[in-house]
Amino acid sequence: MNPSLLPPACRALGPGIACLLWLATVACARERASWPQLRGPGGSGVAPEGMKLPLHFGPDRNLLWRTPLPPGHSSPCIWGEGVFLTGFAQPEKRLETICLDRHDGRILWRRTAPATAIERCHAISTPANPTPATDGERVYVYFGSFGLLCYDFTGNERWRLPLPVPKTADGSGTSPVVAGGLVLLNCAYPPKPCLLAAECRTGRVAWRAELAPTWIGLPGHATPVLWSRDGTEEAILHTPLRLAGHSLKDGAERWWVDVATTGCSTPAVGEGRLFVATWFHGGEPQDRVRMPPFDALLKQHDRDGDGALTKREFPPDLSFIRRPEADDVYGRDLKLIEFFDAFDTDKDGRLDANEWERVTAGPFNRIEHGLMAVNPGGSGDVGKTHVAWKETRGVAEVPSPLVYQRRIYMVRDGGTASCLDAETGRLLWRERLGAVGGYYASPVAGDGKVYFASARGVVTVVAAGDSFQRLAANDLREPLYATPAIAEGRLYIRTARHLHAFGE
Repeated sequence: MNPSLLPPACRALGPGIACLLWLATVACARERASWPQLRGPGGSGVAPEGMKLPLHFGPDRNLLWRTPLPPGHSSPCIWGEGVFLTGFAQPEKRLETICLDRHDGRILWRRTAPATAIERCHAISTPANPTPATDGERVYVYFGSFGLLCYDFTGNERWRLPLPVPKTADGSGTSPVVAGGLVLLNCAYPPKPCLLAAECRTGRVAWRAELAPTWIGLPGHATPVLWSRDGTEEAILHTPLRLAGHSLKDGAERWWVDVATTGCSTPAVGEGRLFVATWFHGGEPQDRVRMPPFDALLKQHDRDGDGALTKREFPPDLSFIRRPEADDVYGRDLKLIEFFDAFDTDKDGRLDANEWERVTAGPFNRIEHGLMAVNPGGSGDVGKTHVAWKETRGVAEVPSPLVYQRRIYMVRDGGTASCLDAETGRLLWRERLGAVGGYYASPVAGDGKVYFASARGVVTVVAAGDSFQRLAANDLREPLYATPAIAEGRLYIRTARHLHAFGE
């Protein structure tokens, strides 16, 4: 390094010390100006210490800039001067990777993915859900409708890796992550679920680790998480049937915990442990509807008097799960007739008294609903030896848990947030945030604050601590599904129509 390029204060210390100090300063600045993947550094959702983050913000307060964007639920990926996102231009059915200037929101470049068909998506979802990832040299983007794409920071395509379009009803949701010179991607969808690793420089497939078939065909939407400990690094993957640690060398499964879950949120690492929310429909007792006696059903609906109910006789409006606080999310009111064939165990097209007894006994006795803390170490099945504690109430369906200052935070649909001690699992508080509706964005934290974003566009700020203290509620006046990003004291929040930068 040329000493003349250093600031005067550094040159006064002598060339050797000055260079080391300057390199440390640059590294620190790079850390503060990067949010390189979904949920930021290491997938933690936590900003580096020393940042002053805004408390109050919105369309008329602490707004630095706002840029219109096409629809998409991908979160901002940030490195240096660039912000990378994806979008779906609906009239043209065009999938795009977009780069913006971090300081003023100008669009620097946009590139179209060479997709020939658009994947099927959930009604509230988009084909541009996965968040880009970067290693500081290139940016990696995944579209379920095409596969993986790699660009340099000026928008030049470096490589492409076409992949099969996921065979799912709701579309893809997982995001790529970078580890050990590899791009990792969760491909836990039929017919051949796998964890895939591609080389960062070439896009060549380094390995594919086959995964067990998923629970009743459900895909896995979780993003892989890196867990570094004792000199080793593992890729952690949460699928509908398993939480597992995989070798980065070849994808081999080292350990696992069997689960049964219909919600596959991304795990979180912190305080020497792994935390994962294994959510299941009806896992919260207050969501379950009391079933009527079978005799009462027969008396009202058994038209042919044979002592059983066909699907045509079965009441179409009988709910078995109802979540009144989540009136704008799928699954808020599940009708039993949707699962008639599953409960018809002898497949004769009718539900009899014995089959109804299994319904009323509940399918909920066999599920693994809860927030689970897993200790490191071990191999093979560690479900009975390494699960430190489990919390079965207030569990989030989509948002990931947040590990911050020795505490675990999570939020469930309806706007109920919980805070637990990371070591013991002791509940410190569980309170209503005041912002109702669905929650899809994961909470993020920094500057002693925790940010919870509702789908209706209200971001509630809570003080990190053992007692509940709501500091602010900020209404952005647009739907909000993407997890916020933090860089150099600014909040970058993507709503349904814009990317916002907020700062004091």
